[in-house]
Amino acid sequence: MPALCFLFLSILSQVCSEALKVIGHVGHDITLPCAYDARAHGSLSFCWGRGEVPTFKCSDYIISAEDGAVVFLSEPRYQLLGRGGDGDVSLTIHNAQPSDAGVYGCRVELPGWFNDHKVNTYLVVEEAPLQQPVTQDTVHPTAGIQQDVPGDTLKSTKRDEENIKVFQDVGNICRLAAVISFTIIIITIFVFCKYDLDL
Repeated sequence: MPALCFLFLSILSQVCSEALKVIGHVGHDITLPCAYDARAHGSLSFCWGRGEVPTFKCSDYIISAEDGAVVFLSEPRYQLLGRGGDGDVSLTIHNAQPSDAGVYGCRVELPGWFNDHKVNTYLVVEEAPLQQPVTQDTVHPTAGIQQDVPGDTLKSTKRDEENIKVFQDVGNICRLAAVISFTIIIITIFVFCKYDLDL
């Protein structure tokens, strides 16, 4: 019975999280949002890591903070530029590179059991669009003209969309598993209580 309760709580802790998608450009700063109600809770401990937020703490730490004060920073290009006193613990990545693409997890340790605020963000890093100076001579109407898009760009976009769909599907499976687990636990508790009363 205790093992079943632990399983349910660990699944539930994964369910109570947000899933976001952020698109940024190579060479630019990218901010991944994460915030909590600091007026209600005060300064809290939190962490950022690469990969989805696990059952406890963060995976592959990028930043760790105790009571709002940063105690670990893996690289100087990772920064917290939000107003921490207001609960904004968003992560900014300076000079983003293609290798920065992937899933990032933010966990804010709210008081109480199994109720931490978790945000899983899927970051897509694209090449920055080329900026061409616009002059009177170079402006041409483009309505009805189909532009050729390189095959690699189409493949990359399709791959990103597939990754995001898988990311969202995992969240839906977790929600379904939590509902089923919760139902099983309620039925089990009911049966044990009924059994005790019959004795």
